[in-house]
Amino acid sequence: MDRTLNDLQAVKRKLDAAAQRTQTPETPVWYVDVPANRVVVQATSEAAAQAFTEAAGVAGQDVGVHVSAQRPRVLADLVGGDAYYIDAKARCSIGFSVTKGEQQGFASAGHCGKPGAKTTGADKTDQGTFEASTFPGKDMSWVGVNAGWTATPDVKAQDGKKVQVAGSVQALVGAAVCRSGSTTGWHCGTIEQHDTSVSYAEGTVDGLTRTTVCAEPGDSAARSSPAPRRRGHLGRFRRLRQWRHDVLPAVNPVLEDFGLTLKTTSAESAAPAPQDNATTGAWSAGRVYRAGATVTHGGVRYQCLQDHQAQGSWSPEATPALWQRM
Repeated sequence: MDRTLNDLQAVKRKLDAAAQRTQTPETPVWYVDVPANRVVVQATSEAAAQAFTEAAGVAGQDVGVHVSAQRPRVLADLVGGDAYYIDAKARCSIGFSVTKGEQQGFASAGHCGKPGAKTTGADKTDQGTFEASTFPGKDMSWVGVNAGWTATPDVKAQDGKKVQVAGSVQALVGAAVCRSGSTTGWHCGTIEQHDTSVSYAEGTVDGLTRTTVCAEPGDSAARSSPAPRRRGHLGRFRRLRQWRHDVLPAVNPVLEDFGLTLKTTSAESAAPAPQDNATTGAWSAGRVYRAGATVTHGGVRYQCLQDHQAQGSWSPEATPALWQRM
């Protein structure tokens, strides 16, 4: 080898220092290529590489140049409870991550944005577009994100921790739940009613779930998860004052209406089955089943006990809490 590793690292340090003095968007990558015994600069053109090496004082020191139009980009995860911004004007919270075919995205509230509205993430980088939205009547929407964002089953919890979504089942009235929002964070309470109707100035919204968990503006679309125990009751006056935010659209109707698959810890590769509200047929992962629906699986008939989206690991014979053998 003509040069030692220390020699090569010294050249790279000069490039590092030059990058600290000025932006280098046309030369996004540089590194020590040990097998080739040289330093390599990736640039969008020979001229850009030459300018960078001259600014670093290493021109003529046998620095290799790799010309490429590709530029590294920062990838971000979709996490329930994180903030996102709509047309640089309003703020809402990511609900649950979803997929529709190859398209990744997240479910949110319908009043957060109309179809075609653009979103940016909590870091203000471009994120996606509202693919569908319903409000009033229902309060549901979903955003398809660009390649810089990845759907995850994560939801922000307490003290910087995360919980993961395993599936979606409509919990019973009285069950303990927690929700995560970008304004007030992680809070817990209990379910009071399902199928609640609320009249807003914009019109009536049906099919909401009323809880004792209050919220503030910006928490819209905050989603709830089962809680291990009941937390303190949050005063009646406060609940009434924040009525808009302590009734939440259930996630299963969002999945059903828009043909979405919930992102869960059990990586579900199957596409959602057509949501034709049929009450009979073969059980299929990805379909949203309502209580009372009947299916066949393994030659046996089952009846659905709780609304849920079927997961690969939630087959009827394996989940007696969801299915009853007939």
